[in-house]
Amino acid sequence: MADTGAVKSEDTPFEGGPMDGRVLPVLVGITGNPPKTYRIPVPDAAGGPPTVLVYRRVPRGHSRRLGLPRGWKYEFDPEGETGRRPRWPWSKPDTGASRKPGDTEE
Repeated sequence: MADTGAVKSEDTPFEGGPMDGRVLPVLVGITGNPPKTYRIPVPDAAGGPPTVLVYRRVPRGHSRRLGLPRGWKYEFDPEGETGRRPRWPWSKPDTGASRKPGDTEE
């Protein structure tokens, strides 16, 4: 059978921050889950660069028998780390303050 190309979304609640209490349709990926982070750019009234609100996906609840997530919600991340990298066991911890532009890793 051919894929119809339909885009699926899931109504997902937001908690904390300016979006507290709102429910938005969020596109789900091929696994059926929404993305781990949801970034919302908010334009600056003075015409400056937009402020980016960052929300992290957390389980809404867990099933009794298997402990599987029963859905997802987004919680506000006031730190808003947008440049997170995957944590591989062989990766060195990033100490951004000690490195200078142009330094190479050895």
